[in-house]
Amino acid sequence: MSQDSLLSTARNTIRLEAESICALLGRLDGAFSSACQSILACTGRVVVMGMGKSGHIANKIAATLASTGTPAYFVHPAEASHGDIGMVTRDDVVVALSNSGTTPEMLALLPILKRKGVTLIALTGNPQSELARAADSHLDVSVAAEACPLGLAPTTSTTAALVMGDALAMALLDARGFTAEDFAFSHPGGNLGRRLLLKVEDIMHQGNAIPRVSEDTSISAALLEVTAKKLGMTTVHNSHGAISGVFTDGDLRRVLDRGVDLRHTTVREVMTGHFKAIPGAALASEAARVMQDNAIYSLVVLDREQMLAGIITMHDLLKANVV
Repeated sequence: MSQDSLLSTARNTIRLEAESICALLGRLDGAFSSACQSILACTGRVVVMGMGKSGHIANKIAATLASTGTPAYFVHPAEASHGDIGMVTRDDVVVALSNSGTTPEMLALLPILKRKGVTLIALTGNPQSELARAADSHLDVSVAAEACPLGLAPTTSTTAALVMGDALAMALLDARGFTAEDFAFSHPGGNLGRRLLLKVEDIMHQGNAIPRVSEDTSISAALLEVTAKKLGMTTVHNSHGAISGVFTDGDLRRVLDRGVDLRHTTVREVMTGHFKAIPGAALASEAARVMQDNAIYSLVVLDREQMLAGIITMHDLLKANVV
Protein backbone atom coordinates (compact mmCIF):
# COMPACT_ATOMS: atom_id res chain seq x y z
CA MET A 1 0.00 0.00 0.00
CA SER A 2 1.12 3.54 -0.68
CA GLN A 3 1.88 6.03 2.07
CA ASP A 4 -1.20 8.07 1.12
CA SER A 5 -3.41 5.00 1.45
CA LEU A 6 -2.02 4.12 4.86
CA LEU A 7 -2.45 7.67 6.15
CA SER A 8 -5.97 7.85 4.73
CA THR A 9 -7.03 4.71 6.61
CA ALA A 10 -5.44 5.99 9.82
CA ARG A 11 -7.15 9.39 9.54
CA ASN A 12 -10.51 7.75 8.86
CA THR A 13 -10.09 5.56 11.94
CA ILE A 14 -9.34 8.54 14.15
CA ARG A 15 -12.20 10.56 12.65
CA LEU A 16 -14.75 7.79 13.18
CA GLU A 17 -13.64 7.19 16.77
CA ALA A 18 -13.65 10.92 17.54
CA GLU A 19 -17.18 11.23 16.15
CA SER A 20 -18.36 8.28 18.23
CA ILE A 21 -17.00 9.90 21.39
CA CYS A 22 -18.66 13.24 20.62
CA ALA A 23 -21.96 11.44 20.03
CA LEU A 24 -21.90 10.23 23.65
CA LEU A 25 -22.40 13.77 24.90
CA GLY A 26 -26.00 13.83 23.70
CA ARG A 27 -26.79 10.56 25.46
CA LEU A 28 -25.80 11.58 28.96
CA ASP A 29 -29.11 11.75 30.79
CA GLY A 30 -30.92 10.51 33.87
CA ALA A 31 -29.69 6.97 33.30
CA PHE A 32 -26.08 8.13 33.76
CA SER A 33 -27.00 10.00 36.95
CA SER A 34 -28.89 6.94 38.19
CA ALA A 35 -25.86 4.72 37.53
CA CYS A 36 -23.64 7.12 39.50
CA GLN A 37 -26.09 7.24 42.40
CA SER A 38 -26.26 3.43 42.50
CA ILE A 39 -22.47 3.19 42.72
CA LEU A 40 -22.23 5.94 45.33
CA ALA A 41 -24.80 4.12 47.46
CA CYS A 42 -23.03 0.77 47.01
CA THR A 43 -21.80 -0.72 50.30
CA GLY A 44 -19.88 -3.49 48.54
CA ARG A 45 -17.74 -3.41 45.41
CA VAL A 46 -18.28 -2.55 41.78
CA VAL A 47 -17.88 -5.70 39.68
CA VAL A 48 -17.11 -4.97 36.03
CA MET A 49 -17.69 -7.70 33.42
CA GLY A 50 -17.19 -8.14 29.69
CA MET A 51 -16.24 -10.80 27.15
CA GLY A 52 -13.54 -10.59 24.49
CA LYS A 53 -12.48 -7.05 23.60
CA SER A 54 -15.23 -5.72 25.87
CA GLY A 55 -13.56 -7.70 28.63
CA HIS A 56 -10.28 -5.84 28.09
CA ILE A 57 -12.16 -2.53 28.30
CA ALA A 58 -14.04 -3.73 31.39
CA ASN A 59 -10.75 -4.64 33.07
CA LYS A 60 -9.40 -1.15 32.41
CA ILE A 61 -12.58 0.52 33.68
CA ALA A 62 -12.37 -1.52 36.89
CA ALA A 63 -8.75 -0.44 37.35
CA THR A 64 -9.64 3.22 36.78
CA LEU A 65 -12.51 3.05 39.27
CA ALA A 66 -10.34 1.36 41.89
CA SER A 67 -7.58 3.96 41.60
CA THR A 68 -9.96 6.91 41.84
CA GLY A 69 -11.88 6.09 45.00
CA THR A 70 -14.43 3.48 43.86
CA PRO A 71 -13.49 -0.05 45.00
CA ALA A 72 -13.85 -2.24 41.93
CA TYR A 73 -12.56 -5.41 40.30
CA PHE A 74 -13.02 -7.37 37.07
CA VAL A 75 -14.77 -10.74 36.85
CA HIS A 76 -14.69 -12.77 33.62
CA PRO A 77 -18.29 -13.74 32.69
CA ALA A 78 -17.32 -17.23 31.51
CA GLU A 79 -15.46 -17.91 34.76
CA ALA A 80 -18.40 -16.48 36.69
CA SER A 81 -20.60 -19.26 35.32
CA HIS A 82 -18.15 -21.78 36.72
CA GLY A 83 -17.93 -20.58 40.29
CA ASP A 84 -16.62 -17.03 40.25
CA ILE A 85 -20.14 -15.62 40.53
CA GLY A 86 -19.66 -16.38 44.22
CA MET A 87 -17.40 -13.33 44.31
CA VAL A 88 -20.46 -11.14 43.73
CA THR A 89 -22.64 -10.27 46.75
CA ARG A 90 -25.99 -8.55 47.05
CA ASP A 91 -24.17 -5.45 48.31
CA ASP A 92 -22.28 -5.09 45.03
CA VAL A 93 -23.06 -3.27 41.79
CA VAL A 94 -22.35 -5.04 38.50
CA VAL A 95 -21.32 -3.03 35.45
CA ALA A 96 -21.74 -5.22 32.36
CA LEU A 97 -20.24 -4.39 28.95
CA SER A 98 -21.54 -5.90 25.71
CA ASN A 99 -21.76 -4.01 22.44
CA SER A 100 -24.53 -6.26 21.10
CA GLY A 101 -26.21 -6.70 24.46
CA THR A 102 -26.68 -10.37 23.57
CA THR A 103 -23.38 -11.91 24.73
CA PRO A 104 -24.43 -15.45 25.83
CA GLU A 105 -21.98 -15.62 28.74
CA MET A 106 -23.37 -12.36 30.10
CA LEU A 107 -27.03 -13.27 29.61
CA ALA A 108 -26.47 -16.56 31.41
CA LEU A 109 -25.65 -14.60 34.55
CA LEU A 110 -28.79 -12.46 34.58
CA PRO A 111 -31.00 -14.91 36.53
CA ILE A 112 -28.50 -15.35 39.36
CA LEU A 113 -27.75 -11.60 39.51
CA LYS A 114 -31.46 -10.86 39.74
CA ARG A 115 -31.88 -13.53 42.40
CA LYS A 116 -29.06 -11.99 44.44
CA GLY A 117 -30.72 -8.60 44.12
CA VAL A 118 -27.60 -7.06 42.61
CA THR A 119 -27.93 -3.65 40.95
CA LEU A 120 -27.04 -3.99 37.26
CA ILE A 121 -25.63 -1.22 35.08
CA ALA A 122 -25.24 -2.11 31.40
CA LEU A 123 -23.14 -0.43 28.71
CA THR A 124 -24.37 -1.65 25.34
CA GLY A 125 -24.74 -0.47 21.77
CA ASN A 126 -28.32 -1.78 21.57
CA PRO A 127 -30.88 -0.20 23.93
CA GLN A 128 -33.44 -2.86 22.93
CA SER A 129 -31.19 -5.81 23.74
CA GLU A 130 -31.96 -8.29 26.50
CA LEU A 131 -29.05 -7.06 28.62
CA ALA A 132 -30.10 -3.42 28.25
CA ARG A 133 -33.70 -4.18 29.20
CA ALA A 134 -32.64 -6.21 32.24
CA ALA A 135 -30.42 -3.44 33.59
CA ASP A 136 -31.40 -1.04 36.32
CA SER A 137 -29.50 1.64 34.41
CA HIS A 138 -28.55 1.41 30.73
CA LEU A 139 -25.85 3.59 29.20
CA ASP A 140 -26.09 3.79 25.42
CA VAL A 141 -22.62 3.45 23.86
CA SER A 142 -23.80 2.65 20.34
CA VAL A 143 -21.69 3.78 17.37
CA ALA A 144 -22.57 4.47 13.75
CA ALA A 145 -19.85 2.15 12.46
CA GLU A 146 -16.70 0.37 13.50
CA ALA A 147 -13.49 1.96 12.29
CA CYS A 148 -12.41 -1.44 10.94
CA PRO A 149 -12.65 -1.32 7.09
CA LEU A 150 -14.33 -4.72 7.27
CA GLY A 151 -16.77 -3.49 9.88
CA LEU A 152 -15.86 -6.45 12.06
CA ALA A 153 -13.06 -5.72 14.55
CA PRO A 154 -14.28 -3.92 17.69
CA THR A 155 -12.66 -0.49 17.40
CA THR A 156 -15.03 2.45 17.58
CA SER A 157 -17.37 0.52 19.88
CA THR A 158 -14.67 -0.33 22.42
CA THR A 159 -13.41 3.27 22.39
CA ALA A 160 -16.92 4.54 23.14
CA ALA A 161 -17.34 2.07 26.00
CA LEU A 162 -13.95 3.04 27.47
CA VAL A 163 -14.80 6.74 27.35
CA MET A 164 -18.15 6.15 29.02
CA GLY A 165 -16.35 4.19 31.73
CA ASP A 166 -13.94 7.08 32.21
CA ALA A 167 -16.90 9.47 32.43
CA LEU A 168 -18.39 7.32 35.19
CA ALA A 169 -15.12 7.17 37.09
CA MET A 170 -14.51 10.92 36.89
CA ALA A 171 -18.08 11.80 37.88
CA LEU A 172 -17.74 9.51 40.90
CA LEU A 173 -14.31 10.93 41.76
CA ASP A 174 -15.76 14.43 41.77
CA ALA A 175 -18.83 13.39 43.78
CA ARG A 176 -16.66 11.74 46.44
CA GLY A 177 -14.39 14.77 46.77
CA PHE A 178 -11.44 12.54 45.90
CA THR A 179 -8.17 14.50 46.31
CA ALA A 180 -4.70 14.35 44.84
CA GLU A 181 -3.48 12.94 48.16
CA ASP A 182 -6.14 10.22 48.02
CA PHE A 183 -4.96 9.41 44.51
CA ALA A 184 -1.36 9.17 45.67
CA PHE A 185 -2.30 6.61 48.34
CA SER A 186 -3.54 4.39 45.50
CA HIS A 187 -0.21 4.83 43.66
CA PRO A 188 2.50 4.65 46.35
CA GLY A 189 5.01 2.72 44.29
CA GLY A 190 5.44 4.94 41.25
CA ASN A 191 6.71 8.40 40.43
CA LEU A 192 3.21 9.77 40.84
CA GLY A 193 3.02 8.63 44.45
CA ARG A 194 6.43 10.04 45.21
CA ARG A 195 5.50 13.42 43.75
CA LEU A 196 2.29 13.60 45.71
CA LEU A 197 3.32 12.06 49.04
CA LEU A 198 7.05 12.63 49.54
CA LYS A 199 7.79 15.56 51.85
CA VAL A 200 10.83 17.80 52.01
CA GLU A 201 11.71 16.50 55.48
CA ASP A 202 11.86 12.95 54.10
CA ILE A 203 14.86 13.66 51.86
CA MET A 204 16.52 16.82 53.17
CA HIS A 205 20.05 16.98 54.58
CA GLN A 206 20.00 17.61 58.32
CA GLY A 207 22.16 17.63 61.43
CA ASN A 208 25.89 17.53 60.74
CA ALA A 209 25.22 17.26 57.02
CA ILE A 210 24.12 20.91 56.95
CA PRO A 211 26.98 23.26 55.98
CA ARG A 212 27.32 26.08 58.53
CA VAL A 213 29.65 29.05 59.00
CA SER A 214 29.48 32.20 61.10
CA GLU A 215 29.09 35.67 59.61
CA ASP A 216 32.72 36.51 60.46
CA THR A 217 34.10 33.53 58.51
CA SER A 218 36.31 34.49 55.57
CA ILE A 219 35.13 33.59 52.10
CA SER A 220 38.06 31.19 51.66
CA ALA A 221 37.13 29.37 54.89
CA ALA A 222 33.48 29.29 53.84
CA LEU A 223 34.53 27.65 50.58
CA LEU A 224 36.16 24.85 52.57
CA GLU A 225 32.79 24.18 54.26
CA VAL A 226 30.97 24.27 50.91
CA THR A 227 33.44 21.77 49.51
CA ALA A 228 33.34 19.50 52.54
CA LYS A 229 29.53 19.22 52.67
CA LYS A 230 29.15 18.98 48.86
CA LEU A 231 25.83 20.82 48.60
CA GLY A 232 27.06 23.76 46.55
CA MET A 233 26.32 26.23 49.37
CA THR A 234 26.61 26.93 53.07
CA THR A 235 24.28 28.52 55.58
CA VAL A 236 25.54 31.61 57.41
CA HIS A 237 24.71 32.21 61.10
CA ASN A 238 24.82 35.31 63.31
CA SER A 239 26.21 35.55 66.83
CA HIS A 240 22.94 34.20 68.26
CA GLY A 241 23.17 31.06 66.14
CA ALA A 242 20.25 32.01 63.90
CA ILE A 243 20.54 31.71 60.13
CA SER A 244 21.11 35.12 58.55
CA GLY A 245 21.92 34.17 54.98
CA VAL A 246 23.41 31.66 52.56
CA PHE A 247 26.55 31.64 50.48
CA THR A 248 26.19 29.72 47.23
CA ASP A 249 28.15 28.87 44.10
CA GLY A 250 26.35 31.78 42.46
CA ASP A 251 27.58 34.17 45.13
CA LEU A 252 31.10 32.87 44.60
CA ARG A 253 30.96 33.59 40.88
CA ARG A 254 29.84 37.14 41.57
CA VAL A 255 32.66 37.56 44.11
CA LEU A 256 35.25 36.37 41.61
CA ASP A 257 33.89 38.71 38.94
CA ARG A 258 34.41 41.62 41.34
CA GLY A 259 37.95 40.54 42.26
CA VAL A 260 37.20 40.40 45.98
CA ASP A 261 39.96 39.26 48.33
CA LEU A 262 38.76 35.80 49.43
CA ARG A 263 40.98 35.61 52.51
CA HIS A 264 40.22 38.97 54.05
CA THR A 265 36.57 39.46 53.16
CA THR A 266 33.96 37.97 55.47
CA VAL A 267 31.12 35.90 54.12
CA ARG A 268 28.65 38.34 55.70
CA GLU A 269 29.68 40.97 53.14
CA VAL A 270 28.85 38.80 50.12
CA MET A 271 26.18 36.36 51.29
CA THR A 272 22.59 36.30 50.08
CA GLY A 273 20.49 37.62 52.95
CA HIS A 274 17.10 37.22 51.32
CA PHE A 275 17.25 33.50 50.62
CA LYS A 276 14.47 31.14 49.58
CA ALA A 277 13.19 28.74 52.23
CA ILE A 278 10.52 26.05 52.50
CA PRO A 279 8.86 24.25 55.46
CA GLY A 280 9.97 20.68 56.12
CA ALA A 281 6.33 19.55 55.97
CA ALA A 282 5.93 20.84 52.40
CA LEU A 283 5.73 18.39 49.54
CA ALA A 284 8.98 17.68 47.74
CA SER A 285 7.21 18.56 44.49
CA GLU A 286 6.64 22.07 45.89
CA ALA A 287 10.37 22.40 46.56
CA ALA A 288 11.01 21.46 42.93
CA ARG A 289 8.60 24.17 41.75
CA VAL A 290 10.23 26.85 43.94
CA MET A 291 13.70 25.93 42.65
CA GLN A 292 12.58 25.91 39.04
CA ASP A 293 10.67 29.18 39.33
CA ASN A 294 13.67 30.93 40.91
CA ALA A 295 16.42 29.16 38.92
CA ILE A 296 18.20 28.01 42.08
CA TYR A 297 19.80 24.69 43.01
CA SER A 298 19.05 24.46 46.75
CA LEU A 299 16.60 25.55 49.41
CA VAL A 300 16.88 26.19 53.14
CA VAL A 301 14.36 24.10 55.10
CA LEU A 302 12.75 25.65 58.18
CA ASP A 303 10.86 23.98 61.02
CA ARG A 304 7.60 25.22 62.54
CA GLU A 305 9.48 27.72 64.69
CA GLN A 306 11.19 29.09 61.56
CA MET A 307 14.51 27.64 62.67
CA LEU A 308 16.97 25.91 60.34
CA ALA A 309 16.00 22.25 59.93
CA GLY A 310 17.84 21.20 56.81
CA ILE A 311 18.88 21.76 53.22
CA ILE A 312 17.32 20.25 50.10
CA THR A 313 18.88 20.37 46.63
CA MET A 314 17.71 19.69 43.11
CA HIS A 315 19.96 16.65 43.09
CA ASP A 316 18.02 15.25 46.07
CA LEU A 317 14.78 15.69 44.13
CA LEU A 318 16.22 13.98 41.07
CA LYS A 319 17.45 11.04 43.17
CA ALA A 320 13.95 10.69 44.67
CA ASN A 321 12.38 10.77 41.17
CA VAL A 322 10.31 13.80 42.10
CA VAL A 323 11.45 15.62 38.93
